[in-house]
Amino acid sequence: MQLSQFAGKKWLAVPAMALALAVPVALFPTVIGAQTAAPTTELSLAPLVAKVTPAVVSVATRGKSTSAEANPFFNDPFFRRFFEAPEGGVQPRPRTGAGSGVIVDARRGYIITNHHVIDGADEIAVTLKDGREFTAKKVGSDEGTDIALLQIDAKNLVDLPVGDSANLRVGDYVIAIGNPFGLGHTVTAGIVSALGRSGLNIEGYEDFIQTDASINPGNSGGPLVNIRGEIVGINSAIIAPSGGNVGIGFAVPSQMMKSVMDQLIEHGEVSRGQIGISISSLNPAMASNLGLSVNEGALVSSVVKDSPADRAGIKAGDVVTAVNGSPIRDATALRNRVGLSRTGSTVTLSVLRDGRSRDIKVTIGKAPESEVASAEDAELRPALAGASFATADGRVKGVSVTAVATGSAAERINLRTGDIIVSVNRKPVENVRDFYAALKGSSRQAVLFVKRGDNDVLIVLP
Repeated sequence: MQLSQFAGKKWLAVPAMALALAVPVALFPTVIGAQTAAPTTELSLAPLVAKVTPAVVSVATRGKSTSAEANPFFNDPFFRRFFEAPEGGVQPRPRTGAGSGVIVDARRGYIITNHHVIDGADEIAVTLKDGREFTAKKVGSDEGTDIALLQIDAKNLVDLPVGDSANLRVGDYVIAIGNPFGLGHTVTAGIVSALGRSGLNIEGYEDFIQTDASINPGNSGGPLVNIRGEIVGINSAIIAPSGGNVGIGFAVPSQMMKSVMDQLIEHGEVSRGQIGISISSLNPAMASNLGLSVNEGALVSSVVKDSPADRAGIKAGDVVTAVNGSPIRDATALRNRVGLSRTGSTVTLSVLRDGRSRDIKVTIGKAPESEVASAEDAELRPALAGASFATADGRVKGVSVTAVATGSAAERINLRTGDIIVSVNRKPVENVRDFYAALKGSSRQAVLFVKRGDNDVLIVLP
């Protein structure tokens, strides 16, 4: 299975094609039989398309490729002399890319697109449906959610309202609009195939809407729109074993997009929140073993001393079932809600403890830079469940184990609080991002080289 995101590629422009949309008859009250007269009302999504497409833009980027500069041979004087290579290596080559975006605020000229569409770009050009072209300014970008916010200085813009992705249901009709292969405005239709997709290792914060509306290279950053003409997602990636669409596409939900957009407007960046707990996803087997009355939620395996959760009264063994009244299905959902909450804000956690439900208010703290929640690692490697990590700040470079829950899977493989992980399969890791990437790229088993005080310890992850 290959997961693809679309950025940094130059697509060949070809003449625009006429596009047809197949619309299920069941959507409409008129039933057409073989012998009936032609209907008086045309069955079409054209009115919806005409309403929303003026808000969709094409995004073109230009940057410089530095891959040639990174080649170590160009630092060798003998190599340069023998092959007549220029001093300092090959000059950077222009790198272009194409994607899509959607106007979310016509008055202020705000445009949402994907982080990977504009990542590394020196110049960003936005083309509207009416042919006008503008140079865009990057307001801010967030790699963790793959959301970026641009701004243009233009008049007579059309924007789309942001809908609530929490109201989506599997089976709802949606349309995807974008700039696939540089063709220009293209509309495809489909349904919501699944909700809450995670564990795809595309982004750090995953809660994707899955759709069978055709999404192809260049669609990234364009909107997924419901039949009311509201943005419910931002198209981000596809599963593409053959390089093209096979009917499995993913969109960042509008709830997550809106949270990131608000922070980018206010601060120019996203401040990650944390409350100081290690969590894992509750499942029916685990719930049965613990004698719980619920099968879904986030099980708290440990609480960091003096953390916001500790001060609020959260305890190991609690099951978080909702945040501010919105249900929490698993650890990933809780991590997303907390991680994207504003630092200093207060959230209400609905917690199941000793068979009784209670609401606990917790103030969101600032997450250490590059910290990865244990839920993410538990999904990547079940053997790490119950442990949390942060980039080491001492003389030894690596990843510090900040907590290990008693009786957890992490404790059973001999991981200890205070351990510093310095390599994975002999590949050095200097921060949590390196650690996470190394685990993603490892085979079924992974060997951790750990510094424990003055001792060296090898830990094998099954």
